[in-house]
Amino acid sequence: MTGSPSALTVQALSARYGRAVSALEEATLEVHDGGIVAVLGNNGAGKTTLLRVLSGTHRLHGGVITNGDVLAGGKPINGLNPQKIVAHGIVQVPEGRRVFGRMSVEENLRAGAISNRDPNATKAARERVLELFPVLGARRHQRAGLMSGGEQQMLAIGRALMASPRVLLLDEPSLGLAPLVVEQIAEVIVEINRQGTSILLVEQNVEVALRVASHAYVLDLGRVVMSGTVSELKESEAVRQLYLGDSAPLADADRTSVRPVLAPWTFEPSTRRREQRAAS
Repeated sequence: MTGSPSALTVQALSARYGRAVSALEEATLEVHDGGIVAVLGNNGAGKTTLLRVLSGTHRLHGGVITNGDVLAGGKPINGLNPQKIVAHGIVQVPEGRRVFGRMSVEENLRAGAISNRDPNATKAARERVLELFPVLGARRHQRAGLMSGGEQQMLAIGRALMASPRVLLLDEPSLGLAPLVVEQIAEVIVEINRQGTSILLVEQNVEVALRVASHAYVLDLGRVVMSGTVSELKESEAVRQLYLGDSAPLADADRTSVRPVLAPWTFEPSTRRREQRAAS
C-alpha cells in the first residue's frame, strides 16, 4: 500500500429514506487508484443506495445521509450535488442503462461531456470511447432508443467515460443482457481499468464480478458483513450461500475481513482465453 489517497473512500456511511427506512448502516469500503472493487449482495442489501450516495443522486429519491463520510482523492464530497461530484471525477452508469432514447448516439455522447471545459479532453475522451465501442461510431446518427440492449449498455458506459472519470460507478452492467454480450462488457470493464480508470462495480452476476475484480465487499441489510480479496471470498462458505440464494443472514456467518490490497489485472480477450484453454 502506498501513502497516496485512495480514489474513493467510504467511512462509516449510514443513509435512510424518509424518517424510518434505513438503507445503509456504518458501511466502510475503499477503492484504490487502479483498482476494480465489486460490491455483492442480494436485492435490498443497499447496493443501489450506496451508489446513489456516492453519485449525489440519493436526494432525488428522498435519501438522507445520517452518518459518515465519502472522500474522493482524499477530499470530502458529502453533500455535493451530482454535477460537482462529477467534477471530482466520480461518474455513475445507472442500472437499466437509461440512455436518452430520442437522442442520437452522438448526442448522448455529447451530453456526457457537458461538464468538460477543455475541447482537447473532450476529443480524447470521444476517441477513447469509439475505440472501446466501435459500434457507437458506426451508428452515431442512430436514435439510442432503437439500439439493442447491449448496444445501449455500451452507450451508457461510453457516455459516462466522456466525463473522463477517475472512478467509474457501474450499477448492474450485465442486467438483462445475453451471455455473449455480458462477456464483451466484462472485457471492456477490464480494459477501461487497464487504461487508468478505477471502478466500483455493483453486480448480481457473481461470476462476472469475481472475474474482473480483485477485491470485493458483501452488503447485507445495509451493512458490510464481509470483505476480502476475490480469492478469499471464493473460499467463503457464507459467500457461497449468498450466491445460491440461501436465506440465512450473513451477519451470523463466518466472515473474512482483510485490509484491501488491489493487485493489477491483465486484460485478456476472450479469444485468447479460449485458445489457452484449448492448448492446455
